[in-house]
Amino acid sequence: MSDPTAWHDRPDRTIESVQPRGSAVSATLARMRAFTRAVSRSKAGMVGWAGLTLIGLMALFAPVLAPQDPLQQDLAQRTGPPTISLFGLGPHPLGNDQLGRDILSRLIYGSQVSLLVGATVVLLGGSTGVTLGILAGILGGWPERIIMRLVDIQLAFPLILLAISIVAVLGPSLPNLIGALALTGWVSYARIVRAETLALREREFVTAARSLGAGQWRIASRHILSNIVAPAIVVATLELARVIILEASLSFLGLGIQPPTPSWGRMLADGRDFVATAWWLATFPGLAIMLLVLSVNLVGDWLREYLDPRLRRAHG
Repeated sequence: MSDPTAWHDRPDRTIESVQPRGSAVSATLARMRAFTRAVSRSKAGMVGWAGLTLIGLMALFAPVLAPQDPLQQDLAQRTGPPTISLFGLGPHPLGNDQLGRDILSRLIYGSQVSLLVGATVVLLGGSTGVTLGILAGILGGWPERIIMRLVDIQLAFPLILLAISIVAVLGPSLPNLIGALALTGWVSYARIVRAETLALREREFVTAARSLGAGQWRIASRHILSNIVAPAIVVATLELARVIILEASLSFLGLGIQPPTPSWGRMLADGRDFVATAWWLATFPGLAIMLLVLSVNLVGDWLREYLDPRLRRAHG
């Protein structure tokens, strides 16, 4: 009698390998069109994706888009007002800071810091949290108890206080900032993924795979992981917004990105002493942080509805 698991164990007999290449391309294009239609049907989703795409492109093409060198000082134009008018843009559309540096250029380059820190922290924290959550849900017993007690211990500390303590001990730098934020960001993933894994391991397809001789690691990688991608993505968008705010907060306190590297949080801190006389120093960095976090939250809400079939049916 042939082995019933032989089909799954042969790498050359996957579903993708028996499909024509043209059908795979057509399926990809169809999914892209469906994704685009889903975005176009949601005004909040369109606004969120548009804002996130705009800021992403701004960070990617910062050397091309920035009108000035973000580090160039001109004390003769310190706290210069914005030069936007009905007749066009002046040399410094958003004004100059307390050292005469162009605010627009610093905002454009500052977007690189926010997105780099946010994406790296989400990647590190997400991979750690998802791995530990799956292990806790699949193995159970003492591994689950240890992982969940670590979660409880970390949740007992305010995350911002824990991040401040880590950066204060290790010193303010970009690697230390990313490490501190990643260390505080894995808990949400672990809790959600563990709950999903506990529910999935009792489902019929997992029971069938176990009855066919599949081991724990095969079940985790082939059946559990593919079914927790959607909730993990939603958690990642929420964590991205939180990380952006935390990075700006630590930079505001002087524990994040150090001068002269442009950072929205640091620009906000530099402008607080000039609110009464030069409002643009703090207003524009604050608006940039607000727009980025709002865009990420709108995308996260849209993804939650898009990836959950029940919510999609409820919204038509």
